[in-house]
Amino acid sequence: MSMMSEFRDFAMRGNVVDMAVGIVIGGAFGKIVSSFVNDILMPPLGMAIGGVDFSQLSMVLKQAAGEAEAVTLNYGSFIQTVVDFVIIAFAIFMVIKAMNSMKKKEEEKPAEPPKPTAEENLLSEIRDLLKDRA
Repeated sequence: MSMMSEFRDFAMRGNVVDMAVGIVIGGAFGKIVSSFVNDILMPPLGMAIGGVDFSQLSMVLKQAAGEAEAVTLNYGSFIQTVVDFVIIAFAIFMVIKAMNSMKKKEEEKPAEPPKPTAEENLLSEIRDLLKDRA
């Protein structure tokens, strides 16, 4: 088997394609959550705290000197990233919880009793005939 055909077989398996779709959707979802946090959630939160813009929060470690820029510790961006993560983690938790509850409902459904085999049907007929004789 050539390397190309092995790669094609690998890439076309259902799990790999499903994973690729999940990664693309996850990336888009991450952008949506980042926009939600940066543009909708953080401005009112900063205003409630006293007009603080979280993206601008930083601590200067070394002042700018000549052409060298200042060295800063941008903890405001870190706070926004942590909020992004918490929201994404909570959304994924809710999706998994919903999937688990649906899976549990499927498992709780009573299983249909198996249909009798041809032998069982024949034995039932023989039993019924013997009952009628007696």
